[in-house]
Amino acid sequence: MTQLKDLVLASANAGKIRELQAMLGGLGINIIPQQQLAIEDIEETGQSFVENAILKARNASEKSGLPAIADDSGLEVDFLNGAPGIYSARFSGEAATEQSNIDKLLELLRDVPTSDRRARYQSVIVVMRHQTDPTPLICQGSWEGHIAFARKGTEGFGYDPIFIAEDAHCHAAELDKATKNRISHRGKAIAQLLQDLG
Repeated sequence: MTQLKDLVLASANAGKIRELQAMLGGLGINIIPQQQLAIEDIEETGQSFVENAILKARNASEKSGLPAIADDSGLEVDFLNGAPGIYSARFSGEAATEQSNIDKLLELLRDVPTSDRRARYQSVIVVMRHQTDPTPLICQGSWEGHIAFARKGTEGFGYDPIFIAEDAHCHAAELDKATKNRISHRGKAIAQLLQDLG
């Protein structure tokens, strides 16, 4: 892939924007959140993380005339057959908040033992050189763990307060930003992206 100078970030999620800007900051690429260009979120009508990431990147590239990057990510809980999955951000309804999503998940798993609470975060990152790019760069990362019985920690966002990371032996919300960015699903997808861009 040719050297990128400007890259529009197709996201309105403040936590996701912070993480991606921190991870990509050393590349010498100017990361432009799409809101700065008055680009609104596109409806995520895909049936997978890959489809939704492509939809978002293509929309941002089309509206800006620039290369674009999009991340579609979420939490998969085995006991719930992969839910909330692509609906992670709006799991508790259209007016969902991080708190209401966590409340709903904890309620659904209330009587489920630890052995059946396996879960993982998934992240798919797509880079499109232009809106009709026939071969977008697609990178994927996953982060194994399980769902806790109660919230803990103040860092991160989303389901981090109830996600116990297998490789960290603590709640994701207890990790400092640098550690999380290194070992998380998004960190792994970005590591693959950096390798591919290198």
